[in-house]
Amino acid sequence: MRVTCLQENLHRALGTAGRAVASKSTLPILGNFLLNASGDNLVITATNLEMGIRYTIPAKVQEEGRVTLQARVLNDFVASLSSGEMELLHDQGPLTVLVKQGNTQAHVRGIDPEDFPPLTEHADEGTQFEVDASVLRESIEHVVFAAASDDSRPVLAGVQLEVKGNKLQLAAADGFRMSVRTVTLDQPLEADVSIIIPARAMGEMSRVLSDASEPARISITPNQTQLYLSLPDIVFVTRLIDGTFPDLKQIIPTTWNTRSIVLRDTVLDAARRAAIFARSANDVVKFEIQPPSESLEMGQVTITANAADTGDNRDDIDAQVEGEPTQIAFNGRYLTDVLSVMRSASVAFELQGANAAGVIKSEGSDDFVHVIMPMVIGAS
Repeated sequence: MRVTCLQENLHRALGTAGRAVASKSTLPILGNFLLNASGDNLVITATNLEMGIRYTIPAKVQEEGRVTLQARVLNDFVASLSSGEMELLHDQGPLTVLVKQGNTQAHVRGIDPEDFPPLTEHADEGTQFEVDASVLRESIEHVVFAAASDDSRPVLAGVQLEVKGNKLQLAAADGFRMSVRTVTLDQPLEADVSIIIPARAMGEMSRVLSDASEPARISITPNQTQLYLSLPDIVFVTRLIDGTFPDLKQIIPTTWNTRSIVLRDTVLDAARRAAIFARSANDVVKFEIQPPSESLEMGQVTITANAADTGDNRDDIDAQVEGEPTQIAFNGRYLTDVLSVMRSASVAFELQGANAAGVIKSEGSDDFVHVIMPMVIGAS
């Protein structure tokens, strides 16, 4: 192998593909990048067997070839170089590559590329559809934080992707909260799709999409064991979780007794302040909602937190309130999590009472729905 490419292109590719490198593995080759030089391209691939990323950059290929190199060593060395052309070539045997730029060079040891796990592709025979990359990235951010952080219930450590007609829906839940985001596809699918993607893979997919300007193509293998996300220069693949996701219709409340609309930034700031005092009190943040009175046109949402060892705080927020006065408590961290990812100017809180799940959604839209379980309010 002998190939010349731009340092900035290789650095970007290594940084992106590096998200799929195994940090700890009994297989040393999973800590390596596979570099494949052919035609006018250099292809960098990494996998941890759960997910994989393949990144293609333009290059001048004098001699085609394949090699695997230690990911951390190669990434750190390339990052230390200046922008401009650099060269990679076999030297001192087939498992050593000379990486050089100007008067700087390094020999990097590799492992036989035949041992590198292939990113097999059979997705062309399965379900395929396209979605706007920025919309998909935002949708992932709206739900992935609500997935469970442990694998005790594998389906809850994933994100459900469901397509019916031209509606794509992402959902995640951990037993205490659930986020659901719905977007419209340009082209409807003939057959319905319902799969579960590991939440960690979804988080990495969101990062891969961060600089994408072209539509993203999603392909699902016929046996529904893998998903491929394809962009002009990047292919992202992840395994899928086998199981049945909770029935959303049984979880999302359809009625409310109290509905309040508040400015998102205002309630987020108040929730963050309350969370400071709630840290040592099981993260309990209390909401007291009062509808307008005869003398006041606006209702009020009062957000408080109280901890014996740190103190207390209170924020009174003007709000549009319909229905009955009520009190409810939420986990302060969960509140800031959901309010931080929302983009609408105003948010609606729809509540049935102190002991029933509450709904948070963008005001005037049902494209995003968040369900959050209440916490027990102690006696005052």
